Amino acid sequence: MQGFVRIVEVGPRDGLQNERQPIDVDTRVALIERLVDAGLQHIEAASFVSPRWVPQMAGSAEVMARLPPLPGVRYSALTPNLRGLEAALASGCQDVAVFGAASESFSQKNINCSIRDSLERFRSVVETARGHGVRVRGYVSCVVGCPYEGPIAPAKVAEVCLQLQEMGCQEISLGDTIGVGTPASVTAMLEACLRHLPAAQLAGHFHDTYGMAVANVAASLAMGLRTFDSSVSGLGGCPYAAGASGNVATEDLVYLLHGQGLRTGIDLDRLVAISGWISMLLQRSPASKVTRALLARSLPN
Repeated sequence: MQGFVRIVEVGPRDGLQNERQPIDVDTRVALIERLVDAGLQHIEAASFVSPRWVPQMAGSAEVMARLPPLPGVRYSALTPNLRGLEAALASGCQDVAVFGAASESFSQKNINCSIRDSLERFRSVVETARGHGVRVRGYVSCVVGCPYEGPIAPAKVAEVCLQLQEMGCQEISLGDTIGVGTPASVTAMLEACLRHLPAAQLAGHFHDTYGMAVANVAASLAMGLRTFDSSVSGLGGCPYAAGASGNVATEDLVYLLHGQGLRTGIDLDRLVAISGWISMLLQRSPASKVTRALLARSLPN
């Protein structure tokens, strides 16, 4: 297997927003700068939502303002509504994202509306963003399982993806939000989506609750996907799904991809050092098995 795989680093947003303690702007900016130095070129840096609901994302405008523009590096932000989009545009953001779900129950619990209503809300956000020349990404949560409904029909996922594509989302990230997917269920879901959308327009977003994230990435690679979301040190989780762990750790993903002969442009040793640093600041152990193994190997006997 050869070629390049693009990694979207979501730790500074999707990861940190689920940490319990407040995280200051300096720490968020330092994390992003270190990730760029390690070779990450697309980093989800902020979320323009009310700090009342997501206090860890307070100061997102300042974070975006402090990130230096660099050739080939993209900083994106989550913008769930027009107010969030306006704030993101004012900060100079050139990449934004909207998020929906393939589960009616999850949509109601997460954003207080049906799937249909959520897509209608996003339409104006996407149209406005595209009108400003801003790239738009669509997230679909619960693509294989839901904490309230159980298994999700692959056809339902494909339907939501198609609607996001038609309204103007240039890339769609398929999220196993609670990490229940296996290679078989992920393959079935991708088969349904690939009947309507090209693999180049899809990204895999796998949580590692049951330890299946890396296996699901491997299954997705076999289906033609070449873009994956990950979170340094496996930061993150899902506040609406008890026991759900973070995204696949970026270190584990890079280790897999490099072992498969694929290129990422990312320095694994630098990534491991970042994982150890942010874990120490958050007073937690790295969730990445690769980081734990490589740090242990470097310790004196």
